Amino acid sequence: MPTINMLSSADKVKGQGVLSAYIEQVNLVRNGLNDDYKVKINNFNLCDIMHYHTIDFKFFLSIPFSKLLGTSVAYVHFVPETIDESLKLPTLVKKIFYKYIIWFYKSVDHLVVVNPYFIDVLKKYKIDEHKITYIPNFVSEDSFYRYDKEKIYAIKQRYAIPLEKFVVLGVGQVQTRKGVMDFIEVAKSLPHIQFIWAGGFSFGSITDGYKELKKIFENPPENVKFLGIISRDEMNDIYNVCDLMFLPSYNELFPMSILESMALKIPVLLRDLDIYHTILFDYYLKGKNTMEFVKIINSMQKKRDDYKTWCNNSWKCHEFYSKDYVLEMWKQFYDDIYSKKNKKV
Repeated sequence: MPTINMLSSADKVKGQGVLSAYIEQVNLVRNGLNDDYKVKINNFNLCDIMHYHTIDFKFFLSIPFSKLLGTSVAYVHFVPETIDESLKLPTLVKKIFYKYIIWFYKSVDHLVVVNPYFIDVLKKYKIDEHKITYIPNFVSEDSFYRYDKEKIYAIKQRYAIPLEKFVVLGVGQVQTRKGVMDFIEVAKSLPHIQFIWAGGFSFGSITDGYKELKKIFENPPENVKFLGIISRDEMNDIYNVCDLMFLPSYNELFPMSILESMALKIPVLLRDLDIYHTILFDYYLKGKNTMEFVKIINSMQKKRDDYKTWCNNSWKCHEFYSKDYVLEMWKQFYDDIYSKKNKKV
């Protein structure tokens, strides 16, 4: 039986979407393709398929050997553009790191992107598009699902969230790229609505906008709660207490928080970015600025028929990225790259 070695150090940094994507993908493949492939985790042995989920230097050093004995795959969770708006690095360090990212991607046999938009981005770095495959993220209904009202009320009491208020949730690292300052400005315009943000400073003081954001984090407006970094095991509790997911990010790939929200039929409001058009279609609410965000949220908090429509739209998007659909994409991908390698041999 062919072997796949899943290589990742995503668990070293808490509160980042890369870890969630890694956990979901590994569980999906390990449980869904167990008749076709034997999956190993961070194994020292070289396998038929070496799947790199993070770009650690120790993984980079193993790529030449993995290509000799099998085939290599890297998951593209970020590109220099997304790092540039996430971390504040010294100029020299930034140049070296960005070159290293692209060097890693060029070194492997195959790349997987979670958003087709980034195929063209990678092509700009002179990466052959024939080695790039699009496979979307996936969220399991075993991990993300709706609770009954009594349990939801108990969670709200635990986090001191008013029981009857409309709750707007933001999820992600507290950084400039995530649009946290816009999240705060919108909250200030809607004092009758409760805003909560799940996430913290996963990369500490090198986070872009750290000083300014730290002040807001420690002294938010009265109707805003920063919950800090929440473990993935507890995130379903947080989704259950919210009525609307609001992520005003300026740059993204395919946030796991969007799919996680949609699994609970929660309407999703996002900044109108090109990257969402080919993956979320018309299943989400969109705005271009704080004024539009305020207008949309104010409308949704009344929970009229249009609110129910957007709840259903979220569910439709969740169903589109079903377990069977995404699993079949991974099976076809692994089968294809494994057979190509063996034909060459």
